[in-house]
Amino acid sequence: MNTWLLHRRAKPCLLVLLCLPLVWLVWAAVSDRLGANPAEALIRSTGDWTLRCLCITLAISPLREFFKWSALARFRRMVGVSTFAYGLLHMLAYSWLDMGLEPADIAADIVKRPFILVGFTALLLLTALAATSFNAVIKAMGAQRWKALHRAVYAIALLAVLHFFWMKAGKNDFAEVALYAAILGALLGWRIRRFYAK
Repeated sequence: MNTWLLHRRAKPCLLVLLCLPLVWLVWAAVSDRLGANPAEALIRSTGDWTLRCLCITLAISPLREFFKWSALARFRRMVGVSTFAYGLLHMLAYSWLDMGLEPADIAADIVKRPFILVGFTALLLLTALAATSFNAVIKAMGAQRWKALHRAVYAIALLAVLHFFWMKAGKNDFAEVALYAAILGALLGWRIRRFYAK
């Protein structure tokens, strides 16, 4: 597996896979296949893919250690940046399709509705991680400070689940929330156990 993961085409293949959901959403929007409420479908779908990419990002280290797939580490940045990209698209879809790109209305809505405030906070933290994911920035910050900042991914995971929970609570639909909470809880639990085992 490590040999395949180190192949020069591995990263392009992963990039294609990460872009496929977006390609499908664009195609579905253009061909009117997003159902009765296309705006809601776009907002929800980009949010779902943000959570999925976040789960994949957090799963890389446990999988790398458990299966001895050391080469998995080279994909962490790409998946992490994809998480930010889908999160940004989620925010843009909400800002455009729900709020008509009116800054004052968006700001008022963020303050008024806790689940949007939580999601917006998570996006701000994701932005900080994406902006510091480049080698030049890592070198300028120093490894220790960079690692300390990127531990914010744990807070992002908690905020993302809370955002999703509050969004689903209005419809009493908690099955997906429980699934993501269980996955992220297990991944964060692995990191906590590993930290205290050192």
